[in-house]
Amino acid sequence: MIIEKTKIMKIWFDISNSPHVLLFKDMIAELQKQGHEILITSRPLANTIKLLDQHQIIHTPIGIHYGKNTWMKIFGYPIRVYHLWKYLRKKNIDIAVSQSSFHSPLVAFLLGVPSIYTNDNEHAVGNIPAFVFAKKILVPESFQIRPSALRNFVIKKTQFYPGLKEGIYLWRKTTIKNTQQSSIQPKIKIYVRPEPSTAQYYSGGENFLDHFLLEAISQYDVTLLPRNEEQILHYSTPEFNGLKVSVSPMSFDSITKDCDLFIGAGGSMTREMAMVGVPTISVYQDELLGVDKILLDEKSMVHKKHISLKDVEDTLSKSVRSPNTNSLMVKGKIAYDQFLQVINEFKQAV
Repeated sequence: MIIEKTKIMKIWFDISNSPHVLLFKDMIAELQKQGHEILITSRPLANTIKLLDQHQIIHTPIGIHYGKNTWMKIFGYPIRVYHLWKYLRKKNIDIAVSQSSFHSPLVAFLLGVPSIYTNDNEHAVGNIPAFVFAKKILVPESFQIRPSALRNFVIKKTQFYPGLKEGIYLWRKTTIKNTQQSSIQPKIKIYVRPEPSTAQYYSGGENFLDHFLLEAISQYDVTLLPRNEEQILHYSTPEFNGLKVSVSPMSFDSITKDCDLFIGAGGSMTREMAMVGVPTISVYQDELLGVDKILLDEKSMVHKKHISLKDVEDTLSKSVRSPNTNSLMVKGKIAYDQFLQVINEFKQAV
């Protein structure tokens, strides 16, 4: 009996933003167990580099982030594409995988290899070139493919996965309850993630939470989880005396164990907290994504563009942490397996 040797691939992951670290961490480990060789590039945006280093994930930073300005983003796009192509051209990769890396599908196309692209933000303009050059597209079932001119072309190579992107890596988690016990009633602990001010898709105001934070720190124990150095500097001024500013990224488990209420002005971390049962208020300033609306429909979080201390009190009074057994976690495991299956399907072409 002849046993066919398992085909292995050299898989390139471009991890270009903080949420992608947890998204791909377990998937990368699983693929390595299967014998595949993994090559990772990164981009210095938000907490990406620090998180990769914290998780001891070997990576090569390539390029810079060009900030909020649209013209600078357009200018910087081909520059990073070129640097990625130059770095990878002799690496003999077999396939590229990325979440909302608008560069990866084009670089893979230039290298003559297939790419798998995924994104859960239907409003991101960068999806257009990514959709064009990707070989396979994976998006959540709530995703509305835009623009309509590309729809027929894109839909042919698109697979929809169940649930939310966050479920792909949170399905192993259960609700982590605060285990602190004391005869003295501790201050309620609130964690706040400010707006993604440099993101292309974000058009809301900057530092719009300032007034709320100044009120909140007089009554609550408030920790801010900044996205960049500018936010660290802004919230470390004497004006915000009493506000705890986390200079280094905190681990997911340490936040959930300590957090009584989470307030998020962005997407991924806000959804993460809601999915594991932490009382959560989204203060996202733009049009909500389809995946956010799922959590609102399930009453896993609330949305308040203009938050007040009364909103905090109301949310805390109505919220009870419950075991993490909801359908989104079940869907997350299905989506995780689906991702691995799609990646491994390309073995036939190696």
